[in-house]
Amino acid sequence: MAKLPKSPLQQLDAAHHLHPFTDSQALHHKGARVIERGEGVYLWDADGNRILDAMAGLWCVNLGYGREELVQAAEQQLRRLPYYNLFFQTTHPRATELAATLATLLPGDMEHVFFTGSGSECNDTVVRMVRHYWAEQGRPERNTIISRHNAYHGSTLAGASLGGMKPMHAQGGLPLPGIVHIDQPYYFGEGGGQSPHQFGLQRARQLEQKILELGPDKVAAFIGEPIQGAGGVIIPPDSYWPEIQRICRQYDILLVMDEVICGFGRTGHWFASEHYGLQPDLLCMAKGITSGYIPLGAVAVGSRVAAGLIKGGEFFHGFTYSGHPVACAVALANIAVMQQERLVARVHDDIGPYLQREWASLSSHPLVGETRGLGLLAALELVADKSDNRRFDEDVGAGVICREHCFELGLVMRAVGDTMIISPPLVIGRAEVDELITRARQALDLTYQTLMN
Repeated sequence: MAKLPKSPLQQLDAAHHLHPFTDSQALHHKGARVIERGEGVYLWDADGNRILDAMAGLWCVNLGYGREELVQAAEQQLRRLPYYNLFFQTTHPRATELAATLATLLPGDMEHVFFTGSGSECNDTVVRMVRHYWAEQGRPERNTIISRHNAYHGSTLAGASLGGMKPMHAQGGLPLPGIVHIDQPYYFGEGGGQSPHQFGLQRARQLEQKILELGPDKVAAFIGEPIQGAGGVIIPPDSYWPEIQRICRQYDILLVMDEVICGFGRTGHWFASEHYGLQPDLLCMAKGITSGYIPLGAVAVGSRVAAGLIKGGEFFHGFTYSGHPVACAVALANIAVMQQERLVARVHDDIGPYLQREWASLSSHPLVGETRGLGLLAALELVADKSDNRRFDEDVGAGVICREHCFELGLVMRAVGDTMIISPPLVIGRAEVDELITRARQALDLTYQTLMN
């Protein structure tokens, strides 16, 4: 695809629109990419170029674009009850139905749900909820939450504090007090010659070390993504999560799973906690709950914490759009389609293994140090030297170069540093996977040519 000209819409955008996670000056010089429509796994830009969206928007368009079932669900609810709140001892049918439906899908004993408008709001809610829970247990000193470096839990003050992204912490005086971090289980980048099993245990046991350093009576919870998404699709060794869960139980620490990316079928399970055999105390979800068609988030609460909250009097927390009826209606339609089309089983048994097999073929490329993935999540590592997996110098920007070549070829593939990641819609077919792999390989070839010239 040729570089877009500075159209009137781009000029208007530059004059008035501040984009998220964007260098505005650089974008205004270049001009924003204008996406006009979507269908299935494809997008079309203002110049009519077709683009394979291998990121499902922002990890969220699980059913693909143009699903009439979701549009109709929104329209019908807009006509019947476009809005009402859940404050003041009130509910509405869609929120109640969705809470009950989610309880049938969630792992363990999670039978209660607190609705939010996004994943960031879920993680803000977690901070409030776990601290309120311990206070109601007569343990208000248990208020420290442990997270991980390079984790992503949203961009609100609490969400960004829980996350471990250094550039985010550098803006706004983060993290907030009472939130601390341990190292991530990034074997490719930080394994240091250990076996995956040893490395997984070593990183998990940093949690125990941190608990003992802070004092077990001061720690409220540990939060983690089953697979770190925005951090680079970091898949922990198999030894990691069982040890984390063991430590949480030993020290009576609440285990919080952030499944905003992994939830709703992406790993071949409704929730990735099932894949890892986890029984969290709280679980955050958003994105795929509505396939991104409309904002919605929810925190699932296990029986222990729910019982404490119910007995604890009024919880002074909530949002105007908690459990918005239109969002809940779309979520119910989204789940119904997923069940009718058996998409979770399809990811587990068919399209997920097919994608992973084809993705692994890219490991033979001279730029690729590793490929990895699970279900419909995958990553590859760009390296300057495959013999020792030596990285390019940071100022080279190999990942950005590869990402731009992807766009030129009609493929959305995201760069996290020099890690290239994908997260395609769950409805992607084998022919479309083949197209994705072909374009990714072409982008790698062009990146190689660019870097070696």
